[in-house]
Amino acid sequence: MTELRVYINPAGTPDARTVFYSRRADGPYYRWQYEEGGELWCASRVRLSNPTLRALCVASWQSVPTTLQARLANHYLE
Repeated sequence: MTELRVYINPAGTPDARTVFYSRRADGPYYRWQYEEGGELWCASRVRLSNPTLRALCVASWQSVPTTLQARLANHYLE
C-alpha cells in the first residue's frame, strides 16, 4: 500500500492497543478501533483539527495486528 502510514497515540491511553490511526498520502486520517463484541475493526474519519493528531507517532507495521492489516488492505484498495 503506497504511502500508507499507521499511527499510535503514545500518550498512554488505556485503549492504546485497540486504537490505531491511518492516513494515505495527503488523504484524510482514520481512527481504527477494535470492537470486541463484534470482533472487528471499525473506522471513523478524524478531523485534522483534533488535538490528538498532534500527539501521534508512526507505528511499525509489525505492531499492527494482522486483522487490522487485512482491514487496512481492504480499505485502501489501489
